[in-house]
Amino acid sequence: MTVRLTESAMYRHAWTTPSLDAILAEDARLRTWLRILAVLADCQARLGIIPGAAATAIAEDAQADRLDLEAIAARTRESSHSVLGLIEGLQATLPDQAREYVYYGITVQDLTDTWFGLVMRDVTAILRADLVRIETACLRLAHEHRATVMAGRTHGQVGSPITFGLKAATWADETARNIERLDEGVRRWAVVQLAGSTGGLAFFGEQGAELRALFSGALGLGDPGVSWTSTRDRTAEFGATLSLVTGALARIGNEIYELQRPEIAELSEPFNSAVVGSITMPHKRNPEYCEHLDTLARVARAAAGGLLEGTAASHERDGRAWKAEWAFLPDVALAAGTSASLGAELLEGLVVHPEAMLRNLGDDGSWASEQVLVQLSRRLGKHRAQALLQSAFASDGSDVATTIAVAAGVDVADVQAWMDVPNTTTATAMVDGVVARLGGPSR
Repeated sequence: MTVRLTESAMYRHAWTTPSLDAILAEDARLRTWLRILAVLADCQARLGIIPGAAATAIAEDAQADRLDLEAIAARTRESSHSVLGLIEGLQATLPDQAREYVYYGITVQDLTDTWFGLVMRDVTAILRADLVRIETACLRLAHEHRATVMAGRTHGQVGSPITFGLKAATWADETARNIERLDEGVRRWAVVQLAGSTGGLAFFGEQGAELRALFSGALGLGDPGVSWTSTRDRTAEFGATLSLVTGALARIGNEIYELQRPEIAELSEPFNSAVVGSITMPHKRNPEYCEHLDTLARVARAAAGGLLEGTAASHERDGRAWKAEWAFLPDVALAAGTSASLGAELLEGLVVHPEAMLRNLGDDGSWASEQVLVQLSRRLGKHRAQALLQSAFASDGSDVATTIAVAAGVDVADVQAWMDVPNTTTATAMVDGVVARLGGPSR
């Protein structure tokens, strides 16, 4: 059987995790579909819609290992119907008195959207747990390195000093917001679909709403209150939120990628002696974690875009919108879940090199330009001071403090004092604020 490279035995470990496989692998999906059908039959029996004996038989006999999957696949191709092969395969495993009551009164979308509700709920739980690990690791880094001075960088160039704790605090803060987004969103995503043919649940008459509520509770999902066959904002929001999560992790990965360059060497990925960086350049330690976080974020954004397309659906059912989700929703879930697991490993094992951070500030005094600008602005005016300093730092003279003092008409000792110690007071205060706000009781 042909499979995508990312699903192959050689490479799939980089694109999924065992906990995600337990939700999204084909055998897991089929077992969940059968559980949905069994739960629905039980709810229908409890309301007297189908016989209790039929519901019992469906629960006992509708098992994945009893199905002839090849025959089901052949019938699906022949009929061009998404689940007719599955229905007939199930009927073949059931006793006579239950065959007419399996998949009773529902549609393909009722089954697959309810599965999506379970997937979105369970993937969110996995993702959230790893984000909590990431937040915890970032808070630890922020606290430990609240005063570890390093160069702040803008446009890829060294700027005014910050602390590594401040950088880690921004990682923790963004992660906390993504945890909040998951907590807020899952209430909307984790719902059943029980709509019937055109959304009116006409097959079940006056019992339709009661059945949906019972069905929702039995599966541990929310009752949407109204059919959502063509309102695809739930899956679109799920994809958009997961793309935000992977984007945040890619930002962290890209930062570490840059800062572990040998010529910078301020951070290092966790070391694993079994990892081979290059088979032609044995000295290399490639940024495997960081690169893959960016790769996964690209996949997630692409899949999330496909889910967003589905919001422009038509009438009461639109296969163009809904069936595209069969490809996009698992992709965004796998990318985000794998990204969070990888990100947690990276940050829990991250190695910080404070001596390199201090060294990379340089000894030419340029790191202090903003501190000097503040002092001269009080004496000369901000814009005159900026022009003077830009000229002074562009000069070829090695004694920049003297150059500044002469040009500004101030004592050189004052200039040297302004350039003596990096001022990171507010940076460390912000770190302390983030740690105090997020580092309380565990989530």
